Amino acid sequence: MVARLAGTFDQSAARYERGRPGYPAAAVDFLAERFDLGPGSTILDLASGTGKFTRALQRTGAALVAVDPMPGMRREFRRAVPDVPVLAGRADQIPLPDGFVDAVVVAQAFHWFRHLRALREIARVLRPGGGLGLVWNNRDTSVPWIRELTRTVNRHVLPRPDGEARWADVFRRSGSPFPPVRRRVFANPQFLTPTGLIDRTLSESRVQIQPAAVRRELTREIRTLLETDPALRGRRRFAFPYETEVFYTRKRASQPGRQRHPAHFPADGAARPS
Repeated sequence: MVARLAGTFDQSAARYERGRPGYPAAAVDFLAERFDLGPGSTILDLASGTGKFTRALQRTGAALVAVDPMPGMRREFRRAVPDVPVLAGRADQIPLPDGFVDAVVVAQAFHWFRHLRALREIARVLRPGGGLGLVWNNRDTSVPWIRELTRTVNRHVLPRPDGEARWADVFRRSGSPFPPVRRRVFANPQFLTPTGLIDRTLSESRVQIQPAAVRRELTREIRTLLETDPALRGRRRFAFPYETEVFYTRKRASQPGRQRHPAHFPADGAARPS
């Protein structure tokens, strides 16, 4: 089921790009300060998707490289971020040399990984003491219409997969190359059109796997919400309230990169970092 859910992102890459939110500058600045990132540093955006967080990272002035397993996502990435190389690879098989990057960031994706295997591979490509940042945009359910939207979606689809309670445990295991994560939260309102709200909702993996009839009915109900809710009715543009959670940690000093050749993947014509 997890593989099936994750695979839907490749099928809906263009909708994902249109509908999903970006990331606040404050969150990027926090990670840059925490990990001492800037010109002369190298950051890996792992499971980069269409490059939404990569674009936010450009403000650091660091060299950037992206890795994603989905061809459709990489195509959208190149349209949006043509000046950053994006390579084909997975979290447990990163096509970079040992100790290549100063920080690894994962936006909206760590819950899909094989957690311990991914952490060991992330530690391999990190330099000693390198930073790991895990980022999620979550809807602010204190807003009444967001609660109603969530109820509407949940009537039609499976509950959301993994939450922090599941993935965070791996950092407390004896085999983890990282100590437990710490957390910061940043406000991140996004402005959407009615069409953007539909795209954002339909881009969710748990919605994408539903039959076409279910997706049509969900779309109809979202349009009804847009037409009837006092906060949305007649609005051509409105704020979708998100909160951006940032979890951060550093590679343990006793965890040097393993000396082995990295796995290689076709890069779809993208330049490899040198």
